[in-house]
Amino acid sequence: MAETMTAQKTVRFIITRQDSPDSKPYTETFDIPYRPNMNVISALMEIQRNPVNAEGKKTTPVVWESNCLEEVCGACSMVINGKPRQACTALVDKLEQPIRLEPMRTFPVVRDLVINRERMFNALKRVKAWIPIDGTYDLGPGPRMAESKRQWAYELSRCMTCGVCLEACPNVNERSSFIGPAPISQVRLFNAHPTGEMNKEERLEALMEDGGIEGCGNSQNCVRVCPKGIPLTTSIAAVNRDVTKHMFKKWLNA
Repeated sequence: MAETMTAQKTVRFIITRQDSPDSKPYTETFDIPYRPNMNVISALMEIQRNPVNAEGKKTTPVVWESNCLEEVCGACSMVINGKPRQACTALVDKLEQPIRLEPMRTFPVVRDLVINRERMFNALKRVKAWIPIDGTYDLGPGPRMAESKRQWAYELSRCMTCGVCLEACPNVNERSSFIGPAPISQVRLFNAHPTGEMNKEERLEALMEDGGIEGCGNSQNCVRVCPKGIPLTTSIAAVNRDVTKHMFKKWLNA
């Protein structure tokens, strides 16, 4: 009897769709057969298998991105019931229904729930969020990082470039060039690395330009939504202090 009731139960999804980057968004409703332990990705897969909307009309499958399904890759970021988060860890049983899915609007929409994260990757390039090693010969193990520093640096290294913090930040939008919380936190990470520290001043200089760290309004939305619990506001405060020191150092030397 219980199995029959479960089979008859449905979950309603109201999905914001967009056929192309230049077309207008619209909403489409789907009723998905309920299964225990469903997440949003499994519901989208069900729509992909049987793209019929709540009115019984055949439609095109909803397009979305996913990869690891373990909250590691960051690909399945979307706005679920008004909150930016990962779809793979959004359990249907814990969501208020009907469940509303929208693309993150901080980034250009490619189609349906798929977005273009180029803005975020360009920001990481701007601050040189990597360790510059040319790879032509073995540099050896390199200097060791102090354990106390390594512990908090590891927390920063868990960033998966999902874009959720940029979506939640009110200062990251189409009218602003603000670089966003994640790239600033990556500056702190790579400046703390014994080898990455060689390019510390270049990264700080990048954050002194337009759209740099001065764009942060300290709303603290970013740290609230980060799926990895990364202390983004702590990083922003620490990097802001470093930028200020660097600025005064330049002024005194001039």
